[in-house]
Order: sequence, then C-alpha cells, then structure tokens
Amino acid sequence: MAMFKEPAREGAEPPRRSTQPASLSIIASDLTVIGDLETSGVVKVEGRVQGSVRAGTQVLVSTEALIEGDIQTKEAIIGGEVSGAIRAEDRVEIQATALINGDITSRRIVMLEGGRVNGEIKMDASAVEKADVIDGGAPPSE
Repeated sequence: MAMFKEPAREGAEPPRRSTQPASLSIIASDLTVIGDLETSGVVKVEGRVQGSVRAGTQVLVSTEALIEGDIQTKEAIIGGEVSGAIRAEDRVEIQATALINGDITSRRIVMLEGGRVNGEIKMDASAVEKADVIDGGAPPSE
C-alpha cells in the first residue's frame, strides 16, 4: 500500500534537475599562477595566484594560500591571505586564519574570531533590494 504516492497526472512531465554540479578547479599548494583565473564553477586555491580570480559559484582560499589580486564570485570562503578587493554576490566567510588587505563587498559577511581585515567592509544594500525583487518579493513601500 502506497500511502504517500500521488496519482500520476496525465501529460505531466517530471521536473528537470541540473545533472551537472559546478566544476571544481584546484590550484595546488606547490603551484603559482601568474595571470587571471576565470571559471563558471568553483576555484579552490591552495597555492599562490598573482592576478584576479573570477568564479561563478565559489572561491575557496586555503590557510596557506595567497591571492594577490581581486576576487569576484557568488560566495568566498577565505582562510589564507588575500591582497585585493573581494566582491561576493551572496556571502563572504572570513575564517580565523584569514588576512585580507583590501575592501570587501557582499550581502552577508561572517567573520570568525582571529580573522583580520585591513580595508573597508560594505554590506551592499542595493544588491539585497535587487535580489528581493528578483526572488518575487515586493520592494518595501514608503
């Protein structure tokens, strides 16, 4: 007996899901990249990058890593050192081992005790308002 099964609807297609997860690119601890990186997926930096990093999904900076350039992504998790601006559409996490020399702009910021930032932190309110409208929420009325 199927208690939770819904009857099949005639002509209804099953919902489609993305079968491909975001790609992962890793800069190993013994690797130095000189130049800019760009991907639609995730970048995990364990080594050194001298240039900007743009990732459509996420940038992960390991504890021993160094990025000398700007970061632009949806979510950034920083455990190492970044000398440059960080702009994350959704969220920046500054771990206890992080050192950031540059400005940070994001909707949400999480900072753990011990993390260091030498720069300005901006909570981008205009991006939050724009996201509310896109997500179907009505903008606040005056």
